[in-house]
Amino acid sequence: MPIGDSIPFTGISWDDVLFVILAATLLVSALLVVTLRDIIRCGLSLTVSFASLAGIYVMLGNPLIAATQVLVYIGAISVLILFAIMLTQTKNAPSKLVFQTQVLVAAVAAVFIGGVIIATILTTTWPSGGQRLWTATADVAHLLFHDYVLPFEAVSVLLTAAVVGGVYLARREIGKNEGDKP
Repeated sequence: MPIGDSIPFTGISWDDVLFVILAATLLVSALLVVTLRDIIRCGLSLTVSFASLAGIYVMLGNPLIAATQVLVYIGAISVLILFAIMLTQTKNAPSKLVFQTQVLVAAVAAVFIGGVIIATILTTTWPSGGQRLWTATADVAHLLFHDYVLPFEAVSVLLTAAVVGGVYLARREIGKNEGDKP
């Protein structure tokens, strides 16, 4: 028996339910990133927020951006952040953080940015009927992997060199702190 396009007895679309679940997961995990004291859990919450955003990209009908989100942000940035955390070997944040003195300014800025986002959402004319926008995924892929393949590979070599340099500097500082020569 097919499930159907909407939830029985409510008329709510399954796409809407999935979007609300992904958006709630994104917001909760983003809040956990900035509120947890255990920095490894903060990094894992960041990975969950990146995955939720990739799911939203899929729902918007742009699988290339979703795949880029998974490969670059989850596969590279999150892993790089977690490696950096583990190399520095500091697990817990101090009980009194430096930025806690800026809570009022941050709250005012957050309310202002939230107001701008809400105003933008309300004044935008959205396509009716729940139609998804057409995306030129094939055109973007052709440009990226055919016309701009050399800059793409140069950036990948640069990022690899940055990771190796970061690991080298982290190891070197650990040796200095212990009194050993690097």
